[in-house]
Amino acid sequence: MFIDYYELLEISPNANSETIERIFRYFAMRYHPDNRDTGDESRFSEIIDAHNTLKDPVKRAQYDIQYKDNLNIRRELTEEASNTKGVERDVVIQAKLLALLYVKRRQDVNNPGIGDSEIERLASCPREHLEFHLWYLKAKGWIARIENGMYAITVEGIDRANNEHRRDITTRLLDHTS
Repeated sequence: MFIDYYELLEISPNANSETIERIFRYFAMRYHPDNRDTGDESRFSEIIDAHNTLKDPVKRAQYDIQYKDNLNIRRELTEEASNTKGVERDVVIQAKLLALLYVKRRQDVNNPGIGDSEIERLASCPREHLEFHLWYLKAKGWIARIENGMYAITVEGIDRANNEHRRDITTRLLDHTS
């Protein structure tokens, strides 16, 4: 896991070696395990690691490459989080999964499951894109793995699907009256 040494030391990535030394000494005294008031052994260890990396020009150059890669990952995360279309797409995929499992349960209450590869095919979505949605639906209690390892909708999932369907009908009825 990447640790942002600049954030840890509360310095700019452009900080010079004197600044790094000064801030290191301040935090080393503050978090040293012998300091009864603010000592923190794990934080002290992190501070030492940060200092040892950033004071060495070769290690710092290697670290800065990782730092820039991590910044790009955070930027992409921020961009995706601000894109409302992604959340809307997720809602559609989750509703589609619930609908597929709802229909399968309704068609054969004694054999309600759909396997992993069949879910991928029916949802027209690769497994790696479905993992988040399957995790979410399972965590909400709307779907579950049954004895044979397949996914099936639960009673709570049926209630959820029915509520969504009622909301859609109400919305369409209201749209036609205006």
